[in-house]
Amino acid sequence: MLSVHLENGRVEVREMPRPTRPKGYALLRLLVGGICNTDLELQRGYYGFAGTPGHEFVAGVVEADDPLLVGRRVVGEINLACGDCDWCARGLGRHCPRRTVLGIVKHPGAFQEFFTLPERNLHVVPDEISNEQAVFVEPLAAALEILDQAAIPKHENVAVLGDGKLGILIAQVLLDHGNGVQHFGRNPSKLAISGKMGAITHAGGELPKAAFRWVVDATGSSAGIESAIQMVEPRGTVFLKSTVHDRAAFDLATVIVNEISLIGSRCGRFEPALELLRKGKVDVLSMISQSFPLVAAPEAFSTATKGGIIKVLLH
Repeated sequence: MLSVHLENGRVEVREMPRPTRPKGYALLRLLVGGICNTDLELQRGYYGFAGTPGHEFVAGVVEADDPLLVGRRVVGEINLACGDCDWCARGLGRHCPRRTVLGIVKHPGAFQEFFTLPERNLHVVPDEISNEQAVFVEPLAAALEILDQAAIPKHENVAVLGDGKLGILIAQVLLDHGNGVQHFGRNPSKLAISGKMGAITHAGGELPKAAFRWVVDATGSSAGIESAIQMVEPRGTVFLKSTVHDRAAFDLATVIVNEISLIGSRCGRFEPALELLRKGKVDVLSMISQSFPLVAAPEAFSTATKGGIIKVLLH
């Protein structure tokens, strides 16, 4: 089978044997995969990664212990928890100290023709959702996690920094929640997606200071946190959504003196993400810039780094 291999910044496509299916796991055949900023950070050296990347996917179930799963389209949660530790018992499997992570930490990713994932991680995709929409479930769930982490009152203004894939999804999620969204970025064509959904967009220019109670950093850059801290009001909250290889430098005194809450935010629940897509509450198809066959993964990764590109898919 074809498998994407990433190591030392180089993307290759290799022939590999089909993986064996352990008990409790499903054997999945990739239908569509999405290249995200984390995959690009892995290419730059994040986690010292070497192997098969890919954690945004929709796949068909080829084999499974549960016969009702076979032949269904599924998406999958990316954290493989042990299920036995105290953290897992408390419902914190995403933070299990013994977890592996699909395409990121010690578990081969989805950018290959066949791969495996525990059946308990899988969610069946409703018929109303296309493959191209379903591939956005994982990042959409991450966007929705903000609403699970804090009680953001409806109708309050929220600033979203970053006009990449996650920033656009977060803006749409907050708009659907009933918030006013001020979306800050650099590329007017990217911001236009959230703009047509109701966000007030700002392309370039100076960022306001101490102007928002709620700020989300989705810039994907180490400088984003500093900008977000400068934008939030005293006793305001900053959600940190950027996973970057570089260390972030910011003024800790400002955080302490202004009593700012910093909330790290990563993965989220798939159920509300699937429901938003099923009801057509978010526009993800406008985010697709280009699609490539799996064999053209090196070109796809290269394209994903170019200016003006939002989402690149692998089929």
